[in-house]
Amino acid sequence: MMLFKKKAEKKTYDKENKKPVIRASICNGEQVAGFMNVHTGSFEEVMLIRDSEDLFQFMNEYGISGDIEKIY
Repeated sequence: MMLFKKKAEKKTYDKENKKPVIRASICNGEQVAGFMNVHTGSFEEVMLIRDSEDLFQFMNEYGISGDIEKIY
């Protein structure tokens, strides 16, 4: 039996109205990756970030390069 690692599926987001951000809790340090609407400030949660590998996966899935703003 051969096992294959599932290839990360490329996903898209509305680049004109949303920007990728990491929302971090001041209390417990929990971090969640998602997208913030630049007009309303609403946050759309996508995935929990436990370590740098999770962050890399999030950035790779959505084709994000560079730094991601952290909001509290």
